[in-house]
Amino acid sequence: MSSPQLAAEPAARASTSPLLELVDVRIRHDGAAVPTPDGVTLDIRPGEVVLVLGPSGCGKSTLALALDGLIPHAVPAELGGTVRVAGLDSRHHSVGALSEHVAMVFQDPDAQVVTGTLLDEVAFGPENGLVPVDEVLARAERALKLVGLWDRRSENPDRLSGGGRQRLAIACALAMGSPVLVLDEPTANLDPAGIDEVYAVLRELASDRDHAIVLVEHNLDAAVDLVDRVVVLDATGRLVIDGPVREVLRERTDELLELGVWLPVSTLAALRLRDAGVVLDPLPLTPAELGAALDAQAKLPAPVTQASVQSASDASPAIRVRGLSVQRGGKRGPTVVHDVDLDVAAGEFLAIVGTNGAGKTSLLQAIAGVIPAPRGTIDVLGLDPTRADARERSRRIGFVFQNPEHQFVAATAAEELDLGLKLQGVDEAERAEPIERMLRRFGLWDLRDQHPFLLSGGQKRRLSVGTALVAGAPVLALDEPTFGQDRERANELLDMLSGLNREGTTVLVVTHDLQLVADYATRTAVMAGGRILGVRPTAEVLAGPLIEQAGLRHPPLARATRGLERHPEWHGVTRMSQLPATQGGRS
Repeated sequence: MSSPQLAAEPAARASTSPLLELVDVRIRHDGAAVPTPDGVTLDIRPGEVVLVLGPSGCGKSTLALALDGLIPHAVPAELGGTVRVAGLDSRHHSVGALSEHVAMVFQDPDAQVVTGTLLDEVAFGPENGLVPVDEVLARAERALKLVGLWDRRSENPDRLSGGGRQRLAIACALAMGSPVLVLDEPTANLDPAGIDEVYAVLRELASDRDHAIVLVEHNLDAAVDLVDRVVVLDATGRLVIDGPVREVLRERTDELLELGVWLPVSTLAALRLRDAGVVLDPLPLTPAELGAALDAQAKLPAPVTQASVQSASDASPAIRVRGLSVQRGGKRGPTVVHDVDLDVAAGEFLAIVGTNGAGKTSLLQAIAGVIPAPRGTIDVLGLDPTRADARERSRRIGFVFQNPEHQFVAATAAEELDLGLKLQGVDEAERAEPIERMLRRFGLWDLRDQHPFLLSGGQKRRLSVGTALVAGAPVLALDEPTFGQDRERANELLDMLSGLNREGTTVLVVTHDLQLVADYATRTAVMAGGRILGVRPTAEVLAGPLIEQAGLRHPPLARATRGLERHPEWHGVTRMSQLPATQGGRS
């Protein structure tokens, strides 16, 4: 790997004092054998929006925790090197003192909710900073309005969807008034409209040249227009690239792909087309750029014809849902799923999509039997999962929570996998081999003795998926399975699920990633307001009006191809596999 390519320092940048300075920073968590990150040196100045990229487990989130002093003061980890916040050495100043300069939005928004209403939550930080009451209220109102939650200010945060809680966490950080905002995967739980809202807020902040934003993010399709600088860590946590965003993403794609980090979908599409003899120069980074570049081509090869998918009526149902209604928080809570009927064929790959609060997760949890028995009937391969015991249920269906920590109960990663097999009555002598296979498959073998809560976000997700797969259940239900994953691990996981699906496993996925839906799902259920608007073959859903009716946006590739003027035969291209990948258009 080449040495870091440093961003050129314009005179304005060189003349301003850094808000953050990192010198040879290496961090080793308790119980870890090696530090990640390892030897990072960089500075961040007013007006910069810096994107931190790297494969899962390289230390991106750990680095973020060091920027506001949580490492070394609150998180058990050894800090080497120096972190200076507004000139203050983080070792010698409290988290409270440093928070006046750096505000943090965590990967898991539930980790920072402490009060009973949205208004109290946003006011909590500045109140503890002894900010005058009038200013506290003014900051809280502005922050909640910016993230679209002002009208719900008197509600309990528990009433918010996962995406709503993430917007609340961002509002809390904004209310602190700190010149540096650090966000760790801020849009991971948000629907496309929510992502647009968040980035609209961040763009407004970025226009204030007195602020700086540090962003750890996998969703480059949303971030690329906001960011001006990219910092890349390799798998060992060392800084290997540092430069202007468009220069790095266009000129160092081979290195980024080798590292396993995400690239924008439009860039990945252009790289695939290059193999088919369609050279788009410069490489597009956004759907608009990809669409313009394709329309500039006098001739394009024919897209790859997709095999028709099996209709649900052609196979016996693995899952049958009738009249299903779900109330959040028990019988007195609000109804979040209304009178749903749904059939899922055996061997189907079904995606469930919708905006935040549409009822997707509640529907999936009801089907998996992990919430109290709702109204209506559910049949999974002849079993009612809401009334079955854990052993019977796990024989039929494996479930992966949106938040991996909600399902961890063991002291090590290996023991977490062992629990599922033990629950099935598998003899101890026969459990070692599948546990080792799953640990190696998900890149967790060297972390087998690590406590699950001490894994990185991406490692936790891989372990949670492994616990669902290890027992070999014929139905898998996964809530945001690629959350927190680098490109290599996400592709590996999706290819694994696709392979299991081809072998007969029925797969249900709740996701906000509509490109994932386009590339893998045979059928898609679209939800809005707790109801299913329609269930159709994925290609029909992405080509029709259901996406807009549900308040969603088409995936990046579809956005690029739907408006092509010179190549109407490409209007139905939504999947990467439809792009010709070799000379002559053969896939």
